[in-house]
Amino acid sequence: MPEAEVVQNRQFIPTVNITDVFALQKALSALVAWADEWQLSISIDKCCVLHTGKVTVTRQFNIKDIPLPVVFSYRDLGITITKDLSPTTDINKIVAKAHQSANMIHRSFVSQNADLLTRAFITYVRPLVEDNSVVWSPSLKRD
Repeated sequence: MPEAEVVQNRQFIPTVNITDVFALQKALSALVAWADEWQLSISIDKCCVLHTGKVTVTRQFNIKDIPLPVVFSYRDLGITITKDLSPTTDINKIVAKAHQSANMIHRSFVSQNADLLTRAFITYVRPLVEDNSVVWSPSLKRD
């Protein structure tokens, strides 16, 4: 694949100096021009800037002269990405949801048949815990 295509297909662009910042703003402007040419709308209210790592260069980015907000975490495709790329926030939400489902199963079933409760748990709780587990792959004991 040619180098130009590799750069255009990247979703994340490292910005370590002011030249990179201008290149990113230029890429955003090119995206707006492309969308206008193809009569597509850009949902600007869903766009934001998430700085990861050591932030040395901070600058306001714009789409159609509307400044993009800087956020500390963002949810995309069901996964919460945080500033420090830690999966802890996402894991805590998943565990809380699974815990609520398990409690609801426990309260809802009159029968205390272990086989029935196990089937309900496997059907309703286990998929919540296993969803996206490959992505966040916990490495800390607390996770």
